[in-house]
Amino acid sequence: MLLVIDIGNTNIKFGLFKDKELVMLARVSTDRTKTSDEFAGEIHAVFGVYGYSTSDIHGCIISSVVPQVLRTVKAAVKTTVGIDPLVVGPGIKTGLNIKIDNPSSTGADLVTGCVAALHLYGSPSIVISMGTATTIIVLDKSGAMIGGAISPGVSISMLALSDKTALLPSVAMEAPSKAIGRNTDECIRSGVVLGNACMIDGMIDRINKEIGEECTVIATGGIAAEIIPSCTHDIILRDDLMLQGLRIIYEKNN
Repeated sequence: MLLVIDIGNTNIKFGLFKDKELVMLARVSTDRTKTSDEFAGEIHAVFGVYGYSTSDIHGCIISSVVPQVLRTVKAAVKTTVGIDPLVVGPGIKTGLNIKIDNPSSTGADLVTGCVAALHLYGSPSIVISMGTATTIIVLDKSGAMIGGAISPGVSISMLALSDKTALLPSVAMEAPSKAIGRNTDECIRSGVVLGNACMIDGMIDRINKEIGEECTVIATGGIAAEIIPSCTHDIILRDDLMLQGLRIIYEKNN
């Protein structure tokens, strides 16, 4: 089986593929202070919870946006599985044509998500990832990554609102029934949930206009399920998009 690991700023996703079927998906917190032995213990624990053994693993691939955690997780995989994992980065085969000013600076997470979107849904397409940051990446008709947009993530925005104001509380990230809130809680939820949904809808409209055709839109990330249902566009939710991308990239390199 293939172990795929997506290291984000907030969470680390572990996925296990049997052929092309995702048979396990688990998350742990991204803790920059953990040692490789601590991550190794978490890997063993996660596999035990789902009834798998590290001896079942024949390959591993990692995508990371946190370099210091990448180093410790690689060491943990070597300790627990006995494999030097493949890492998404310069020199790896992805099959993705990157047409931006500095292709080598493209984040591994963006590449991985675009590879999955292109393989599973074709192009032109828009790939939205909603985590610590919200990224919106565009694949043109030829399947090339041509750029996109980055904004602060929803959780960061909510944290800043409660931390930097004296009277505005932290609220649950739930869509209100109406855009016009009647109390502080409703007003914040309207601004955060519906406001971000409107931002996404507006960006989709602008991107479609710029490239001259309608794009398939795919969204992923821990916050996406809270925001995307409030959008007016048809948007495909894929919680496993990054893990599928890692599987596809691994197959291209083996």
